[in-house]
Amino acid sequence: MTGRRSTATQELQTLNQIFEWSTTMNLMSEELARAHMRSRLEQAQKERLGYNLAAARRLSRKAERAAAQARLALARVI
Repeated sequence: MTGRRSTATQELQTLNQIFEWSTTMNLMSEELARAHMRSRLEQAQKERLGYNLAAARRLSRKAERAAAQARLALARVI
């Protein structure tokens, strides 16, 4: 009877180890997915920042051109 208990205990321990390993692997996969999504989010934010910076530069050049045209128009009137 002790042999059966020992075998049953060993089987339970083996099943517990498999379950723990499976849980650990799932958690590792989830953590990897979170890291991947975090990386993609950071990349998207940097791209948006770059786009906004480029748009601001375009608007600044446009404003400079408009100011120069206004100065020329004013100089013609005077």
